[in-house]
Amino acid sequence: MGAVSVNPNDVRDALRRAGLRVTAPRVLVLMGLRERPHSTADELLEWMERRPGAISRQGVYDVLASLEEGGLARRMEPSGHASRYETRVGDNHHHVICRVCGAIEDVDCAVGEAPCLEPSSTSGFTVEEAEVNYWGVCPACQAAGGAPRTGERESR
Repeated sequence: MGAVSVNPNDVRDALRRAGLRVTAPRVLVLMGLRERPHSTADELLEWMERRPGAISRQGVYDVLASLEEGGLARRMEPSGHASRYETRVGDNHHHVICRVCGAIEDVDCAVGEAPCLEPSSTSGFTVEEAEVNYWGVCPACQAAGGAPRTGERESR
């Protein structure tokens, strides 16, 4: 995935529309998420260290929480991996994850409207969303002869 050009004014407008106060840390974190979807908090912090405007690790987590509350970010928690954040929030999409390098790409809803999958039983719950992760090996790792990390089962 190539670099995405993000306009800081668009980010400020999005914060205002979400009812969030526009602050330098929020602008910086949201720009980072838009440029680097599926980032961890540490990856965002590393990206921000190369830009003006210091922010602490706790500050990144605080901003991510406010972006989630404001509906501008979504957290995903792939099994065995750190939480990742993205700005694609308006739909019920899924993810494909490389077992070798951890690369993540969006996958549109499997079939139909949200929640995309109908459970065999809801146990009385009202189902609002289905979270699906597809695991495998990305094209770059396949070309390099990559195999799943030790201890992880191979995709079937």
